[in-house]
Amino acid sequence: MTDLFHAANRADREAARQLLPHLSSGQPVTRRRINEAMVAAYGGSDAEGRWTQRESFEVLEHALALHIRALDRTLTSLCDVRPIIDLAGRLPTQTVRSEEQIEWQQFSTPVDIGAVAVLLANVQPDDIILEPSAGNALLVAQLGRHQALHLNELDPVRRGRLADVFPYAVITGHDGATLNSSLGNAERPTLIIMNPPFSRSLGRGADDYAAVRHLQAALRRLRPGGRLVAIMPDWFGPSARMRDQYETVLREVTVRTAIRLEKCYLKHGTSIAVRLFVIDKLPGKAAPAVIQRSSVSELLDALVIHERAPARRDLPAPTPKRSSGVSMFRAVKSSRPEPRPYHGPVRNDVLPVDYTKLDTPAPLLDQTGVYLPYRPSRIVFAKAGEHPTALVESVAMGSIPAPIPDYVPRLPERTVAERLLSASQLETVIYAGHAWSQTIPGRFKPNKEGVGLTLAEDGDAYRTGFFLGDGTGAGKGRQIAACILDNWLQGRRRNIWVTKNAPLLEDARRDWTALGGLSGDIQPVSNWKIDEPIKLDQGVLLVTYPTLRSLRGEHSRLKQITDWAGADYEGVIAFDEAHEMGGVAGGEGALGAKEGSQQGICGVLLQNHLPSARVLYASATGASDINNLAYAVRLGLWGPETAFADREQFISSIRKGGIAAMELVARDLKATGLYMARALSFAGVEYDILKHELTPAQIEIYDTYADAWSIIHQNMERALELTAVVDGLENATLNSGAKVSARSRFESTKQRFFGQVLLSMKLPTVISAAQQHLENGQSVVMQLVTTAESILDRRLGALSPDERADLEIDLSPREYV
Repeated sequence: MTDLFHAANRADREAARQLLPHLSSGQPVTRRRINEAMVAAYGGSDAEGRWTQRESFEVLEHALALHIRALDRTLTSLCDVRPIIDLAGRLPTQTVRSEEQIEWQQFSTPVDIGAVAVLLANVQPDDIILEPSAGNALLVAQLGRHQALHLNELDPVRRGRLADVFPYAVITGHDGATLNSSLGNAERPTLIIMNPPFSRSLGRGADDYAAVRHLQAALRRLRPGGRLVAIMPDWFGPSARMRDQYETVLREVTVRTAIRLEKCYLKHGTSIAVRLFVIDKLPGKAAPAVIQRSSVSELLDALVIHERAPARRDLPAPTPKRSSGVSMFRAVKSSRPEPRPYHGPVRNDVLPVDYTKLDTPAPLLDQTGVYLPYRPSRIVFAKAGEHPTALVESVAMGSIPAPIPDYVPRLPERTVAERLLSASQLETVIYAGHAWSQTIPGRFKPNKEGVGLTLAEDGDAYRTGFFLGDGTGAGKGRQIAACILDNWLQGRRRNIWVTKNAPLLEDARRDWTALGGLSGDIQPVSNWKIDEPIKLDQGVLLVTYPTLRSLRGEHSRLKQITDWAGADYEGVIAFDEAHEMGGVAGGEGALGAKEGSQQGICGVLLQNHLPSARVLYASATGASDINNLAYAVRLGLWGPETAFADREQFISSIRKGGIAAMELVARDLKATGLYMARALSFAGVEYDILKHELTPAQIEIYDTYADAWSIIHQNMERALELTAVVDGLENATLNSGAKVSARSRFESTKQRFFGQVLLSMKLPTVISAAQQHLENGQSVVMQLVTTAESILDRRLGALSPDERADLEIDLSPREYV
């Protein structure tokens, strides 16, 4: 439905009409001609304050749009762009910018680039077209026949001009970055042509990723199979700096054409380069080579207009079948939760999460073995759905209700209404916020040496932390992202996400973007050298535990991160896989006493240096070993108002109590609202052992290899003697380190060899069973324990160009022999 806007200003429109004959004459349109039209229409000059030079350029763009529509030409070939290039050459250079233009990023599309974009869009008569940031319509003015047109523009004055050029179009005034949610159930477009703002966003001000936010929203809005043509900033490409973000945004689509134009905006008063992408919403293929030219006229000979795929309507996703039980065992059944009707919002406003507090804890469900079906004990949500898979918790934990929370998070409306977070995940956000509204008793200063805190009257109050102990499948990453998003929307735009290793960056971005964030919001600290400041005004800094402890001379990553955060830092520090810090307290190892691990110590120091940080620990093994709580300095387990004077006393006392003492600690933490631990239920799960009978040929192969390894073993012992590692005459060891290393490598290599041999022998039975399940209409999921990727990388790295041309690589177990 079209929004109702004021028509364009009458003088504005009259000035544009007076310019139309000059545009049709084939003569240059000079500044003098434009000024004369403005004076005639406004009844005075710009010196008298009747109008401004910036407004005169806006009128010129409006006249251009009217002129092009009046030509009624359909672009069918590259030759049709030549007259538009000539028209652009007759226009004056725009030399004046207004504060409003910069604030709204009102840099219109040059008409020659607009012609190329429309031509590459390959408009079809049945297309439903959307322009998310339509401006003065210069990008869409050259559209051919189509079924429907939707123009979106924030500026009400420009919306009036759009209605003058396209009286039949649907015109709206939403933020282009949230267009997918703002338009709700409106018909989705089959074609989107866009030139988004490059560096400013509504409500954010300066925003380096504004264009990417608009592109991401447009791709979500586009129908499957549809086409999108976008003019993007020059930095958006597969460069080293932006490769991760570029590939993440375009992961599930196909880029048909990629163009870089260097000097195409000169008539609009800027020499910036831009990129133009033609994207089809189809499964991704290899990106094409970038076509680079200085102008549109040089570009034409290199272009290819790709055929359009048929766009299709979105089909509602089938409701996944859920287990009928919530116990750990198949034999016990429980009732399916009653469905709650909800209405998806058209908008996606940031709203308080609506929930009801329970003065009396929710009743316990039926126990099975040592587990209870999980339910939020103190809150009931109005709209949130159940977790996709039933959750359980131990009887010991389930019998302890959580406290009544006071905290109310603020999240995008769709996050709750469309069940992007389940009730149990939303409960985590609430109790994390509840914990972060408190401080641990006492005031402290960090010790000058070690990782402890010292009581001091002039010290800082340390914010209480929260521990998420959910098991695999409960969505710890999604919950971390939700906690960060809650704080992000409250203005805390700097956050730290510590994780196990660098490949988990994509997992973090997946969880963040699923809730509406942009993948570029999460940046790895490795993007900056250790001796340079982190230049990230706002975002989530992803740090790995090994990186956290790294040093180079006088510089350390820990100091670099704390300098970026600042002493008054109040954002989230999320320790994913927090047990990676478990060695902070040292303890007894296989070879006796051992010191605390450096990454554990650095993790504690990070907490100590940022007292107001909102610390979130996430680990499935949180309460299984005392060392997995030694780093949790924000839980108030020792110190003032506790039974333990310091961490050492807490560790020694709980260690003496064993698992029972650890269970009491976990129960106490849940009772105070600082700990949650849920796990997936195995209700409905059945398993059978698939047995493979070795054939005589396989037995013979195994025996042959066993004999071969026996010979290798004998030769290795002889080699140790010849290299003076052992003395064969006295049967004495001369170099124990070399002997242990050689035998260790021998045994580990032998194990890998026979592991692969046995795996290959079992594959015929596995493949046969999989085929049988597929024939029965069942799905088959296989877990790959190893993909031999590192071996493959080493083999490829050792090949010469000639060998790569005739590729033949053996990754079989024979390489070990």
